[in-house]
Amino acid sequence: MDLLKLLAVFLVIIAVMWLKKPLSVAVIAATLATWLLYWMPAQTVGRAVVEGALSWDTIQLLLVLYLITFLQRMLEKRHCLSDAKDALDGLFNSRRVDASVAPTLLGMLPAVGTVLICGDIVRESTDGYLKVEEQACVTSYYRHVSELFFPTYTAILIAIGLSEGRVSVPAFTLAMLPMMAALMAMGWLFYLRKLPKDAGFTAQEPKAFYWKLFGKSLWTIAFTVVLIVAFNIPVYLSVLICIVLNALVGKFKWAELKPFFASAFEAKLMVSTLLIMVFKEVLAATGVIAALPGFFSSLPIPTFLVFALIFFFGSIVSGSQAIIVLCMPMAMATLPLGPGGLPLFVLLMCMAYAAMQVSPVHVCLAVCAEDYGISLGALIRKTLPMVLSFCLVAFGYYGLLSLFGL
Repeated sequence: MDLLKLLAVFLVIIAVMWLKKPLSVAVIAATLATWLLYWMPAQTVGRAVVEGALSWDTIQLLLVLYLITFLQRMLEKRHCLSDAKDALDGLFNSRRVDASVAPTLLGMLPAVGTVLICGDIVRESTDGYLKVEEQACVTSYYRHVSELFFPTYTAILIAIGLSEGRVSVPAFTLAMLPMMAALMAMGWLFYLRKLPKDAGFTAQEPKAFYWKLFGKSLWTIAFTVVLIVAFNIPVYLSVLICIVLNALVGKFKWAELKPFFASAFEAKLMVSTLLIMVFKEVLAATGVIAALPGFFSSLPIPTFLVFALIFFFGSIVSGSQAIIVLCMPMAMATLPLGPGGLPLFVLLMCMAYAAMQVSPVHVCLAVCAEDYGISLGALIRKTLPMVLSFCLVAFGYYGLLSLFGL
């Protein structure tokens, strides 16, 4: 009976999202549904709400989101990512690099409008060699590569926060690098190999100039990753250090920085994240998560496959954040006590990521399709073969990681 109630909560999230309501509304509805279906005492629910809202994990997550947005504003102000694209032209003079690496770099900043900038770059690099549908596919595909592994994205930070301490940001980032390489290779195999290597760019400066421009454009992002991965410094502190250094190195004036303090506070994102953490605690208070291991162990198919399918199809229908919020604690609860969990976590994040690249609820896909003047269905059809190939690689990688007992 408890599992049927859990399914009802899942359906509530899907229904609200399909009504085109924000994620925050879906999470509120799911929280209320959980309370009513499990009929918990008001005192129990109240404690869960307070713990979810005021825990250090929640505060830290909100702080990270704010600081990352602040850093994004600084990079936009100095045109850092567009300069990185110019540097790639000077260094490689390659259409293939322009159409893949440049959108990947631009995609490190979580903004919907980035796909329009990427579209201009891809058109310039592929015009005459790829069909319009293929250009749109390449644009969307490479613009989202960073969402697979880069710890500036909300879904990744939330998922790690819901892993019950089994997965850290450095471990996840390092483990995802081979899958990121596989993702890049898929695009080259399916589309970019059709392009000539030469972009027809005539360098006006020596190579050293373009290497310097490239480093100047991306040093903040690279340094943040180094602090997180190599030195295991918390994400919020790593980003804060880079903000301070970037303000000094970039010679930002107070008049330039002042507007960022307000604009970096994206209320919708912050409220949604807060509500997600509250929902997590309310769901945990029902006790249903603790009962899941016994249920899944009785199924005739492997548990990892059950969750992989749930994450893939659930993300297509309701979006990756919704499925991560509802199912990641359950997936982690099915694992034995003690260390471990990285292989399953990586697999599920790969499934959620892949599904989002063909999901009609992914707003970037709609923006990209509209920009190219094609239907959303045409874009999804071109992307689907790469996504399914990536999923097969993800299952193989899961098996490899499991062999090492991570």
